[in-house]
Amino acid sequence: MSGSRAAKRYAKAVLLQANEANNASEVFEDMQVVYNTITDSNELSEMLQSPVYTEEDKKSALLQIFSNQTETTKSLISTLVINKRTSLLSDVATSFVNIYKESQGIKVAKVITAVPLSSEIETKVLSKVKELTGSEKVTLENTVDESIIGGFILRVGDLQYNASISNNLARIKREFNKSI
Repeated sequence: MSGSRAAKRYAKAVLLQANEANNASEVFEDMQVVYNTITDSNELSEMLQSPVYTEEDKKSALLQIFSNQTETTKSLISTLVINKRTSLLSDVATSFVNIYKESQGIKVAKVITAVPLSSEIETKVLSKVKELTGSEKVTLENTVDESIIGGFILRVGDLQYNASISNNLARIKREFNKSI
């Protein structure tokens, strides 16, 4: 949990620095690249977590990998190296993306389905979420979880609507057990 709090603090500081430099949208794109690069590469992820590599080795590798990113992003990497917190880079990137979206008034709707959403269904869900939230700025994140069997679970902020088959089966089981 403390790593999460530290990542949020770094992310807020980077957003302040990016706003001062008037490049917050570029840093937002950088953070998405950083997160995707780290999560897509097991070797990079392991290197950032490993105590075997020195902080300077990590800094050198990260600055080479992210050489096309903004100076703000490179400054973040240097700061994490100095503070011996390179293992937080992925969490900082995620926190930054969330904080940036919040600051721009962008709502994030998370949909969990048993199968990937088709573009037609995705469009319908987006329009319904826009209607429910009253916000025109909505992004949709679809996660596939076969354990829900069918239906969907929709989360927007602190609201959740669970229309999954597994939830309905669990509810029926509870009602059945009460009646016995």
